[in-house]
Amino acid sequence: MLTGKEDLISALIEAYLMEKGTMDFYSQAAAKAMNPEARQMFKELSAWEEKHANFIAFLYQAIQEDRDIIGFERFKQRTDAPVTEAGIPIKNLEARLEKYNFIDDMGALILALEIEGKAYNLYNKLSKSAVDTNAKVVFQEMMEQETKHIDYLKKIRIRLTET
Repeated sequence: MLTGKEDLISALIEAYLMEKGTMDFYSQAAAKAMNPEARQMFKELSAWEEKHANFIAFLYQAIQEDRDIIGFERFKQRTDAPVTEAGIPIKNLEARLEKYNFIDDMGALILALEIEGKAYNLYNKLSKSAVDTNAKVVFQEMMEQETKHIDYLKKIRIRLTET
């Protein structure tokens, strides 16, 4: 788990794993969602997390000056990502999915807002505590991305409460 004390390379690797974990969870949630709108919301969130992971991978490869592309590709394929960017272990979220079927959009929305809110808080904390200036910039960018997710989810919540 990230602490803010990592150098840039370590921070990128850890951030990549959290983004990958969140992407995988949202993909699983989309597959299990009973409501079509909840399923679509999770698919969109998973696609966004994939873009974040790809952005982080691009930064890693740029810093490495493409010296370690093959190694990073192997790492991406073989590495398990057990924690979401919210700091919540995926197994805990999967257990919640097993107990609760997303019959309505609001249940899915509440879970997604929790994940994205905690992710924002984590990246905010890391951006303030990062000792590596470049890592601080990465954390700030990730925090901004989480803000976009939260805004997206808030718009869905407004639409749901109006219907």
